[in-house]
Amino acid sequence: MTTLDNERRLALLTPPTGKVRVVLDTDTYNEIDDQFAVVQMMLSRDRFDVEAIYAAPFLNARADSPGQGMEMSYDEIHRLLERIDVAADGLVYRGVTEYVGFEKKPREAAAVDHMIERARAGTPEDPLYIIAIGAISNVASALLKAPDIIDRVVVIWLGGNALDWPRSFKKNAEFNLKQDIGGAQVLFDCGVPVVLVPAMGVTSHLISNVPEIEKEVEPYGAIGAFLAQRFKEYSTDHFGWSKEIWDMAAVAWLLEPEWTPSIIVPTPILTDTIGWETDSSRHAMRYVRYVDRDAILRDFFSKLRQFAETK
Repeated sequence: MTTLDNERRLALLTPPTGKVRVVLDTDTYNEIDDQFAVVQMMLSRDRFDVEAIYAAPFLNARADSPGQGMEMSYDEIHRLLERIDVAADGLVYRGVTEYVGFEKKPREAAAVDHMIERARAGTPEDPLYIIAIGAISNVASALLKAPDIIDRVVVIWLGGNALDWPRSFKKNAEFNLKQDIGGAQVLFDCGVPVVLVPAMGVTSHLISNVPEIEKEVEPYGAIGAFLAQRFKEYSTDHFGWSKEIWDMAAVAWLLEPEWTPSIIVPTPILTDTIGWETDSSRHAMRYVRYVDRDAILRDFFSKLRQFAETK
């Protein structure tokens, strides 16, 4: 099994410069934030060499099973790409239909095999950055199936709440984490370099509202109208209402690290009951402490406007 010493892990966890190889793992139909993250990534081609977008599973009121959630996300990715004139063939892959679970069983999917292939095409000096903004099942399956890739990938995952988030308040049952606790345990325990982007207490600051979306997003092309529709239909009561666009923060860490200040901390132990436990002897990860909401959205609004004006 591939192992990383502290020096090599810290080198991989250093924010990269120049253009980077990325894949995006996304439960795109689960909410409204993945859609914004997909578009911001795809409109940032000067920074990203996008090698794939993977549909991740999810289960909630919108989907009867994780597999159905994955299929709905797969279809939503196509709707987004169509509106920004990007061909989906050879870029979009179906993910797993079951969670890794506590048995730590890798699941089979085209996304898993493609992720392994792209990871093995890299090196520790030119790693594949896996931006994961859904349940971690595709990524955990790849890590279980091909543990040799851990020295040539960096996983940026939006999952869980802040490490010091009070368990008495909404606990740690953040959606991405609670979907596949076993998969998340694989991520934290296997030694792969991880950049953790928490939800409550960090990216909960990354919000917008209907007046802002109507002014800065809706007028700008078919994709702007589509994103505005998704944003507004999420709630039927817009009075005094704002909405987190959580997943943009994971893309933002690679776009400009100053927008998501982070520190090096020991990787937490994730308990079966979704608790964080600390052990200072564990391997290091990078931990995002704050998001610059204004900088992230200014970047998105500017790129969306520029895209619409050049069409």
